[in-house]
Amino acid sequence: MKNIGIGIVGIGNIGSYLYKEINSKKNEIYKNLGFKINIVGVSAKNFKKKRSIKLNKKLFFKNPIDLAKDDKINILFELIGMSDGISKKVVETALRNKKHVITANKALISKHGELLSKVAEKNNVNLEFEASVGGGIPVLRTIKDGLATNKISKVVGILNGTSNYILTEMEKTKKSFNDVLAKSQKLGLAEANPKFDLDGSDVLSKVKILSSLAFKKKISNNSCLKNGIENIDLKDIEMANNLNLRIKLLGITEIINNKLFERVHPSLVPKDNYIANINGAMNAVILNGSPVGESVLQGEGAGPGPTSSALMSDLLSILRGNIKYPFGIPNNKRFKIHSYNSDFYENSLYLRLEVRDQPGVLSDITKNLAKFKISIERLIQIPDKKNKKATIVIITHKCFEKNSLSCVKSLNKNKSILKNPVLIRLF
Repeated sequence: MKNIGIGIVGIGNIGSYLYKEINSKKNEIYKNLGFKINIVGVSAKNFKKKRSIKLNKKLFFKNPIDLAKDDKINILFELIGMSDGISKKVVETALRNKKHVITANKALISKHGELLSKVAEKNNVNLEFEASVGGGIPVLRTIKDGLATNKISKVVGILNGTSNYILTEMEKTKKSFNDVLAKSQKLGLAEANPKFDLDGSDVLSKVKILSSLAFKKKISNNSCLKNGIENIDLKDIEMANNLNLRIKLLGITEIINNKLFERVHPSLVPKDNYIANINGAMNAVILNGSPVGESVLQGEGAGPGPTSSALMSDLLSILRGNIKYPFGIPNNKRFKIHSYNSDFYENSLYLRLEVRDQPGVLSDITKNLAKFKISIERLIQIPDKKNKKATIVIITHKCFEKNSLSCVKSLNKNKSILKNPVLIRLF
């Protein structure tokens, strides 16, 4: 087929940018690949919404399901972004109607990728989702193609530009978390409701996709260790700086004893480590594999430009005739993998406690740590004589995750501790 009909569902910032990209690049695509591509249908909640593009009313479908079934459509872009509901219905309907689907929807793929990949394989069409992880960084294609024969053992990434921007700005400007969050919302880097960016949910969806591709396994539905950056205070940023460390929200997935360990949490990273120096809204992914060793990918992780770049890359892959398995290998060759018990994960910790400045408090804290077999490597006490308070920062030796969580729970009951302790794991 030399004439390719394209449909776009979801005409927000990314959908509008993609619309312009397709129209501006179609002559180049025809010249290089011999395909005439045309947008023949679009669907959105509101046709009259103010956009950076002018939609042709003749191309508008009020019901996106009708667009997903339309005979003129060969390739459908889904850019709504929901994990369920209309997003799932549109993608599944298009695949069952033998249409290639391209999406940036990490929530959908991480939750329903198994079902949707089966439908795509059965109907001999592509389900492409490069833009779901890392924005414009071609990390998924690198795993599926460039590193296809490697045995990947671990993936570490900064995968959320909003969180990384906030942590970077706090360090740079010495402003509070809330002040920097407000600034990032004004700049359009954070949503009006940034919950999923800040609590680690966005990163965890991406980690699950990376795990499946990197380790050639089913997408896990295991409960995972997940913490966000909501409780990071400027005090923590400044203390990290004094310790020659930097706080980063990391998504990590690895195989330990043939079991899958996925986690998302803030980490204290030495400043001379590569990933500590990924700043602003940038993303980075480090892949450890054999025989390749360590591979590093870095780039813009969010925004219409980088996302559209990944979407266009998927479009060109389809036009070149590459009918691929969505997760790199056939669905029936990918198996479930047992989850590693995070209770037995060993890690050093940073603990910050705001306490009453009175005799016996420090002794109570150290006894509590000893009770849970946590030993102290370094202790810093910063008095606030005026307010009769003190900040205590403790760096521990390696301890089990279950012990650290039990210890913090116990410390919460201590009436001399004025706020919930802040726990950050060392990288």
